[in-house]
Formats: sequence, structure tokens, C-alpha cells
Amino acid sequence: MDLYGELILDHAKRPQHAGLREPYDVEVNHVNPTCGDEISLRVHVAGTSGAAAADGAEGVVLRDVSYDALGCSISVASASVLAEETIGRPVPEALEVYGHLRAMLTSRGKDAGDPEQIGDGVAFAGVARYPTRVKCALLPWTALLDALARAGVDISAASSATDPAP
Repeated sequence: MDLYGELILDHAKRPQHAGLREPYDVEVNHVNPTCGDEISLRVHVAGTSGAAAADGAEGVVLRDVSYDALGCSISVASASVLAEETIGRPVPEALEVYGHLRAMLTSRGKDAGDPEQIGDGVAFAGVARYPTRVKCALLPWTALLDALARAGVDISAASSATDPAP
């Protein structure tokens, strides 16, 4: 088994920041209907009131991301990587990580990912060759986008960062 496969299994066996915690601003539940993977994800953000809210996502920090993930090792490991790569970061940085990860996963194996941009997310590069598994890897990240939007955070940078250039 290669290093990346071992990294996915390690995150799946020992998920980082797992378990639903308080305080939180929003909780969302997402299911992948294709395979039955499920995630309940909570976000706690700071800076959403006053001037920070007027600036969109600028000034908003992900104080905590907690989750309960049930499913395959890819979806559980992806939730673990999501928590590691986003907790404590300003939302624009977290959205940038998502954009790079999504670009890698939807490249059908043409983009190997950059550890400087997505950290342990590079372990999912091989998943890009299996479109049905891409949904497993993206499930926690789409739940994060949903939770941020429900918390009133501007996530429009997520779609513009991942749209292909004309």
C-alpha cells in the first residue's frame, strides 16, 4: 500500500476532531444517496456580526468544526482532513483549500494536488480516477459549505474558485 492509501486509512481509523461538540452555530446533516455515507457536521464561527458580516467571509474564522461521520474510509478520512485543514483558519482560506481539493478530485487523476495547498488532502488524488468515490470524498466539504451558508457566511468564493476558466 502506498503512503497516500495509508494516510487515508490512518485518518479513517483515527479521525481527528471527531465527535459533535458545543458551542456551535449551525449543524447540518448530509447523506450520499449513492452509497449511504452520512455526516452530521457542526461549525462554530467567530466574526459574523457587525463589520465582519458586512465584509462577507472576510474576518470570519472557523473556530471549530466537529462531525460524526458514518460510511466508507474515504468519507470518514475526508471529514478528518477537513477538520485538520480548516479549524482556526479564516473562512476565505478554508474555501481556498476546498477549491484546490475539489479541483484535484474532479480532474480525473490529472491533478496530483499540492500538499502546500491541501495538506493531507493530497492522499485523495487517487480517488479522482473513480467518479463514484469522488462524491464520498466531497461529502464532508459540501456539508461544510452548507453549514457556512446557513451560518450567514458568504461562500460565493467557493464557487468562483472552482469554476474552470473560460
